[in-house]
Amino acid sequence: MSRRTGFRSHLHAATLLSASFISACHSYHIDATIENRTGAPIQLLEADYPSASFGIDSLAPDASFHYRFQVRGSGPLKVSYTAANGQTVQISGPMLVERQQGHLEIVLEPGGKAEFHPQLTPPA
Repeated sequence: MSRRTGFRSHLHAATLLSASFISACHSYHIDATIENRTGAPIQLLEADYPSASFGIDSLAPDASFHYRFQVRGSGPLKVSYTAANGQTVQISGPMLVERQQGHLEIVLEPGGKAEFHPQLTPPA
């Protein structure tokens, strides 16, 4: 290997290493758990958050649903589902902001109520 070829190999390796440091970025995620404590099965569960939503077709009583998401923008979390009696339930939750991360527990309770337990940084 010539001296010039060896220099190119080292230069190429250094360029790749510095590019990986520059492009390395932190990905902010919220790990959410929704628990059905309503005492009955629910249908069409959906959680809307700034820029997107997630959900599941049905959730049995005392069952949990886990989802990991990333917030773009800011705004309130909204949860909706169809209760066992056929009525649509809509509940407003906490404000979410871009770059939040951590855990969010949502406990659906009887009577169309819910408890929200956010453990997020930075706080909204």
